[in-house]
Amino acid sequence: MVNMPSFPLLLLLLWGTESQFFPATSEIQKKDMEMVQKYLENYYDLKNVGGHNKRVKDSKMVEKLKQMQEFYGLKVTGKPDAETLKVMMQPRCGVPDVAQFVITEGHPRWEKTHLTYKIENYTPDLPRADVDHVIEKAFQLWSNVSPLKFTKVSEGQADIMISFVWGDHNDNSPFDGPGKILAHAFQPGQGLGGDVHFNEANRWTNDFRDFNLYRVAAHELGHSLGLSHSTDIGALMFPNYIFSGDVELSQDDINGIQSIYGSSLNSVGPETPQPCDNKLTFDAATTFRGEPMFFKDKFYMRASSFYPEVEVHFISVFWLHLPKGLEAAYEVADRDEVLFFKGSDYWAVQAEKMLPGYPKDIYTSFGFPDTVRHIDAAVSEEDTGKTYFFVSNKYWRYDENKRSMDAGYPKKIGRDFPGIGNKVDAVFMKDGFFYFFHGTNQYKFDPKSKQVLNHLKANSWFNCKNN
Repeated sequence: MVNMPSFPLLLLLLWGTESQFFPATSEIQKKDMEMVQKYLENYYDLKNVGGHNKRVKDSKMVEKLKQMQEFYGLKVTGKPDAETLKVMMQPRCGVPDVAQFVITEGHPRWEKTHLTYKIENYTPDLPRADVDHVIEKAFQLWSNVSPLKFTKVSEGQADIMISFVWGDHNDNSPFDGPGKILAHAFQPGQGLGGDVHFNEANRWTNDFRDFNLYRVAAHELGHSLGLSHSTDIGALMFPNYIFSGDVELSQDDINGIQSIYGSSLNSVGPETPQPCDNKLTFDAATTFRGEPMFFKDKFYMRASSFYPEVEVHFISVFWLHLPKGLEAAYEVADRDEVLFFKGSDYWAVQAEKMLPGYPKDIYTSFGFPDTVRHIDAAVSEEDTGKTYFFVSNKYWRYDENKRSMDAGYPKKIGRDFPGIGNKVDAVFMKDGFFYFFHGTNQYKFDPKSKQVLNHLKANSWFNCKNN
């Protein structure tokens, strides 16, 4: 199971940890405790039981908190710690993760494969034509991987009715204000069955600002077709709003919809990397303020001394405008910068800020010949200011202080880095050693003795039991 990010998006007040229950010693803590209770009632079927027996009520909350933490891949403590509060405060779908009155047993499904939909009204945030196009695209995501077909109608009732509404809109699931519940949808069936309601208190867009309508619509339509929430953070059906710059079905989403309606010719989607998969490989790796960080497709992974669990999340959560499929990266510690490479372009960041003026090309900036189309891996030595670029079976050495390539390069990787092979997928430097990656193999290399000190699995940094 993948885990939520650890970087501090919010400053949150913690409860005391001396008890498994919830001491509230200030008005702020009381307010947060009310938020936790409401969240668990809304999304984890916490019932108001126990009357005035505080211990019984608290034990029920502990049980539901553990359920929520397990769902999100958090450390299961039964306590409302900082990570748990942070997740609860993120914008999300209004469909519960655990609630019998919404996701019933028996896996509800449509008994036909040709469904109609109708847009009852339109948000003023976008042109009507944009809304029509977005909703059509959202339906196409699901029809592309299943036997389902969808037709828009303009009159009468449709199987799936779509509307933009405010607050209490007479379906026993009122919306709150902006930035919390984004939308909800109902499982297949008669009446409200399949209908989608968007919370008009939010600002809807067709880009990365505020809330992307395409992203939310595609998620809600999954509910309309019978899917519940997924614990896979890379899945479209993950309950919290995450816009990574593109909208696509993961393999988890595809498996879900095809388990209900059968398959189609298009049945392969991206998978979220699993840190403890022995077959895991990396597109790129670097240190980020001294901590190793690994990249795969549109995800990053890291395990740090500050966070005991392996963190897996979208690259766009840190750096919105970086592309997926990064091919190389390295940190320049004295400038507090990390450079990312894809093709002949590269980008520079400082902390979570992308520096202006990028992307730039590797030819003008570094002096590569035009025969180099992309960088396989890169690493910079803090002590010497030398950066090594690995391309196919050769490497270049660049002087960060002089901002120029050293003479006499490229040279053969196999000659100067014996024991690591002739090809490098990713590399970083930590505590004076290079860590080279190729496929599922990792090599700890001492640059002083020019020897491989240890041969490891690529994912050994994640403290997996099978390593």
